Amino acid sequence: MAMEMQKNSMYIEQNDPEGDIRKDFLDDDGRAKRTGTWVTASAHIITAVIGSGVLSLAWAIAQLGWVAGPAVLMAFSFITYYTSTLLSDCYRSPDPVTGKRNYTYMDVVRASLGGRSVQLCGLAQYGNLIGVTIGYTITASISMVAVKRSNCFHRHGHHVKCYTSNNPLMIIFACIQIVLSQIPNFHKLSWLSILAAVMSFAYSSIGIGLSIAKVIGDGPHATTLTGTTVGVDVSASEKVWRAFQAIGDVAFAYAFSTVLVEIQDTLKSSPPENKSMKRATAVGVTTTTLFYIMCGVMGYLAFGNDAPGNFLTGFGFYEPFWLVDFANACIAVHLIGAYQVNSRLM
Repeated sequence: MAMEMQKNSMYIEQNDPEGDIRKDFLDDDGRAKRTGTWVTASAHIITAVIGSGVLSLAWAIAQLGWVAGPAVLMAFSFITYYTSTLLSDCYRSPDPVTGKRNYTYMDVVRASLGGRSVQLCGLAQYGNLIGVTIGYTITASISMVAVKRSNCFHRHGHHVKCYTSNNPLMIIFACIQIVLSQIPNFHKLSWLSILAAVMSFAYSSIGIGLSIAKVIGDGPHATTLTGTTVGVDVSASEKVWRAFQAIGDVAFAYAFSTVLVEIQDTLKSSPPENKSMKRATAVGVTTTTLFYIMCGVMGYLAFGNDAPGNFLTGFGFYEPFWLVDFANACIAVHLIGAYQVNSRLM
């Protein structure tokens, strides 16, 4: 990268004394000119945040109840927004508007903390990357298997086992990622993030719609202010364990700080990147929170304290099979984009 920047500078000095090439094609540090806006950054954020975690929110609220469930969702949305605004001001240092650019999360840690903190944060960031990408691969394959099983049930009847292996579908998912990874500039993949964001809205909306239809058709299931009841639904130890697991699910559903700086590095320099990023964060987190609350609340109303871990599976593989198929296909397409956002930006 250093050699490339040096070649760019030499070319400009020899052929562009007026600085027109630098102005049109290069940033002030010799790198390719960034073209991102708060709109594309919002799409990246929504793609990174609204993942498969949204499907477990009905289960999480079922464990916490009507009081603690929405309160935890709102608390984590505020924490995510507040900490993201602080991190966005670290993109340039020492001044958040005119300072030197920090291209990655690790550059921010190096400039702000230094020392062993860089190694510890790097270990945490890449450990998180490994876990997230493995989870995306498995979840995408499960969604694709669900489509095949649904079609099999519809064609051959509900009594057929319709077993389908995940392995070939995981290989297909991996091959798609290898092809997309050959695109050298992540700025050229903004369309993929926008598509993935649309897919996340689509399958979340389908889940909300199916939940509303279930509530209208069957009536709301039993719900309580404190969620699952000790001695009826769970034991005391299970209640405590599931409550902490539900809080962890909500926290995981909001996590995107490890790629925030890399998303901000796609923004053009005018207006200042930190202002555009704060606007994009406000849009992304607000949109995400609205969908999270709707999915969690409507899913809890539809299934009550028996809400499944993936509320789309609660509607079965049967009817309306085509709508559930479409929702699972949207999950797979969204995870293709989310994989690229998380892996390419780190």
